[in-house]
Amino acid sequence: MATEKLANVMLITANVGSIFEEPDTLMPIWMKEFFETIKKMEPQFIALHCQEVGGKNYHDSMQHISTFTRLLLESEEMKSYNRARIYLDDDYKTEEKFTALGCLYFIHESLQNIFLYDFEALKFRFISGKDIYTGSKLFETKTHEKLKFPMEFFPETRWSRKGFLRTRWSINDSIFDLVDIHLFHDASNIIAAEKSPSTYSNHRRKALDHAIQRFSSDKYDKVPFIMFGDFNFRLDQYGVIKSLCAKATAEYLKENDEIKRVTYIENDNKNKVILTMEKKKFTPHNPKIYTENKGRWLRKFDREARYFYDRLYEYDVEFPPSYPYSEDLNKGHDYMGTRIPGWCDRILLSHSARDLVQKDIVHPPNYSVIGPDVCMGDHKPVFLFFKLIGGKDEPPRKRAKSE
Repeated sequence: MATEKLANVMLITANVGSIFEEPDTLMPIWMKEFFETIKKMEPQFIALHCQEVGGKNYHDSMQHISTFTRLLLESEEMKSYNRARIYLDDDYKTEEKFTALGCLYFIHESLQNIFLYDFEALKFRFISGKDIYTGSKLFETKTHEKLKFPMEFFPETRWSRKGFLRTRWSINDSIFDLVDIHLFHDASNIIAAEKSPSTYSNHRRKALDHAIQRFSSDKYDKVPFIMFGDFNFRLDQYGVIKSLCAKATAEYLKENDEIKRVTYIENDNKNKVILTMEKKKFTPHNPKIYTENKGRWLRKFDREARYFYDRLYEYDVEFPPSYPYSEDLNKGHDYMGTRIPGWCDRILLSHSARDLVQKDIVHPPNYSVIGPDVCMGDHKPVFLFFKLIGGKDEPPRKRAKSE
């Protein structure tokens, strides 16, 4: 390519459940950190993928969606982004379809060669103005594809808000898909620690396999794709405990033959508890093991993404685990004692999508977190900033129609 057309692109994944639960305290902090990051990086295209829109108590908290979108669209910091497409799955009354996913896309006035795909008409559309799709309007628009995972994929075959939402873009004639995804969580620490890989890990692997295979076998043209969301990837808990408690003895508290608590006690010091674990409690004697040296020793137990490295690529992870952070406003660096921390929030590229990223040695892609020093809720938003290389395809503007 003689001359490369480059576009500054910023992809962000954010599980926003906490800020919908505590909008008066957490939402202003979240927005401040988001805007400061945007100001610093100056992206021309922002893709914000959210999970748990409305929070866990979405029946009561879904009302805060309008505040969330208004703060983003009407802020002084975003005034140069003159086009937007926002998809919010807020219809919780249709349980078999509800995913609580939100995809928010903002386009800077300096970026002109950009188009959005219509999955029904099989053609790209011009983008103008700012449109928000919620409720029934979300089902009517065909510029996205939303799918909840089949019931048999869910642990215990019970519905939860898990699935993915896909959009297709052309920027400077580079065509690619952006996929917001939310996979299954670990319901019980005790079950997660039984074996490696865990039962939950196997469920996540099956669901992600399903999504990737769908993209390779559906009726649409095959294009590079980037998946970013809450993959819920957890550390190999079996391996972590084996490492932490190699010189400890496990004592079990049971009720009706069910394990309720496991206490690991140092072999040579019966008064020293190394770790206490319950269904929703994971408390090591020394919680600093998570934050020392950015938790790098834990990386060897971060194995779930590696299964997909033949199909997906991830830039080096240099940030601490993104979940579960304390929701105490004064403890922005601390983790809750509910789960072993993990890199749940990720940005993964198909190998063909990696070819769209400029290989700049001086200014390489930036893969990091937003708000590392403040409370952002139980998840830290994760972002990838890079320069997108223009493509050689037939310009979509020659075949696009107005949206």
